[in-house]
Formats: sequence, structure tokens, C-alpha cells
Amino acid sequence: MARRSRARETALQLLYRQDLNPAGNLESAGEFIEERLEDQALRDFCWKLFTGALEWRNVIDTRIEEVAANWSLRRMAPTDRNVLRLGAYELLYTDTPNRVVIDESLELAKKFGNAQSSQFVNGILDQLMPTLTDESPDAPTQAM
Repeated sequence: MARRSRARETALQLLYRQDLNPAGNLESAGEFIEERLEDQALRDFCWKLFTGALEWRNVIDTRIEEVAANWSLRRMAPTDRNVLRLGAYELLYTDTPNRVVIDESLELAKKFGNAQSSQFVNGILDQLMPTLTDESPDAPTQAM
């Protein structure tokens, strides 16, 4: 597994955990990262993805629901919902090339989701990609 892929996987696991247990603390998230990633640069990358997706979650969730025809976030499988949040964050707020974000998100959906997850994630992120690259992001709203 590629180094950054492992950091994305860890960030997804943390987002999933936070989604299902919003009262969880960030200190335990830091410990989780340290247990799974040896390289400090990867830890920093993972932390940035996790905290960034949380910070911008309200904006990201709104954009996902705008393009997810007939789907609300609460109806989505928690894994799919968090793969989308992670991918949307990386598309919006990092300099990672869009195609890399899409490919990495699809791999996460295949690994952690069900048989249709990768198609679902691909469809949503593909619709978000032009919107995200053409618009400036809104101010963050706290999601924690």
C-alpha cells in the first residue's frame, strides 16, 4: 500500500468513528494515528485530512447533498458518507491532483464499502469535481 494511501485509510477510520460517536475526543484520534503510522510526515498528513474534513464538514455535506440526487447524507452508508467527506475535503482544500483524489477515494470505497460503494462514490465525486475547482470555498463552520 502506498504511504499516503495508508494515511488516507487511517483518516477515513477516524472520520467513521467520529461520525458514529460525535462525543469522541481528538486526543484519542492522535493516539490512533500514532499507533498506525510510523512516519511523522504521514501522521501530519493524516491529521490534516481528518481535522480538515471535520472543520469543513458542514460545507462539504451541503455540497454532497446538492449533487447526490435523491440521497440525503443520513441515508448513505456511514462508510460511503465518510469516503465522500474525505474525498471532497481533499478536492476542495488541498493541492492533491483531482484524479489522485478520485482514485484514492475509489480504493477506500472498494476496501471498506459494499459492492456498489465505489460506483456511488465515483458518481458523487465526479459531479463535485468541476464545482469544487470553479468556486471558492465558503467559510468553515464547526462540525464537532
